[in-house]
Amino acid sequence: MPGFVLLMRPRDDGDATMRIGFTVTKKIGNAVVRNRMKRRLRALARELLPESGVAGADHVLIGRNGGVERDYALLRTELGKAFRKVTPQAADTPEGKVATPANTTTPAKAGAQVGKRP
Repeated sequence: MPGFVLLMRPRDDGDATMRIGFTVTKKIGNAVVRNRMKRRLRALARELLPESGVAGADHVLIGRNGGVERDYALLRTELGKAFRKVTPQAADTPEGKVATPANTTTPAKAGAQVGKRP
């Protein structure tokens, strides 16, 4: 199980700015542990979001149990994989459309979720 979950939603407001949010629940530990997890998630996002994030989308990283003890390099690899799963692919779909989070048929798995706002 990854040390976090990545959620991504396109804003569809015409603004290409990537935004990110972090959350770690009290189930993870006390304030010291939660803040350490958020610091690790911020550092990961600073490294990977500019080149791997989706333009015009909101990204949320949710810290999970074991994320604080997990090796930073492993977390970085997992986040890179999660970003690849939520990033729209340039390949054509059967309908001739470019695959985007709005018209993909299966949500990303293993710690990454894609969806359209209700």
